[in-house]
Amino acid sequence: MTERFELPLFPLGTVLYPGGLLPLKVFEQRYVEMTKRCVRDGTEFGVCLIREGSEVGDPALPAMIGCTAKIDQWEVPHPNLFELMARGERRFRVLNTEVAALGLVVCEAQLLPVDEATDAPDPLCRKVLADVIERVGAERFPGEIQLDDAGWVSYRLAEILPLSNDIRQQLLETNAAHERLAMLRDMLIAAGINQSS
Repeated sequence: MTERFELPLFPLGTVLYPGGLLPLKVFEQRYVEMTKRCVRDGTEFGVCLIREGSEVGDPALPAMIGCTAKIDQWEVPHPNLFELMARGERRFRVLNTEVAALGLVVCEAQLLPVDEATDAPDPLCRKVLADVIERVGAERFPGEIQLDDAGWVSYRLAEILPLSNDIRQQLLETNAAHERLAMLRDMLIAAGINQSS
């Protein structure tokens, strides 16, 4: 059984995937204090899609599956304003939540399994992603290009396709890379994209 740990949450109107980059402007006091602690201690925070509520104001109700985020870069252009670049690390499950000081939602979390590296990526998904990388440039993608890694291909494709947040969340909640890629392949075919496109 995976160890349980405490994790501050940053519910957002977006879905973060492992290996993905997330630029953030942090100005609400609860998240400014959270950011200071994460920078000071080198710790992570959790990003969850908002199920009810909004990013600003009263604590929002988060989805039960999210992605931990590590701050890669940060600047303080004005007092109490952080500009961050965070990187998605690992998927996690929210076991329970409580509202802490300043309205920060903190959860008891449990990490979910990492994709097995045994599966080769679906050929159509790999081709579509490779074509996009060639068109826009590898520098637009985080880290090393890993077109032979099914998990990496599934997450990067899920980031760039025009999908609803509900579908993005469903993909995040899918445990196996080959299942994620099968869903993405079906969406590509439904949109009229095939091997010969």
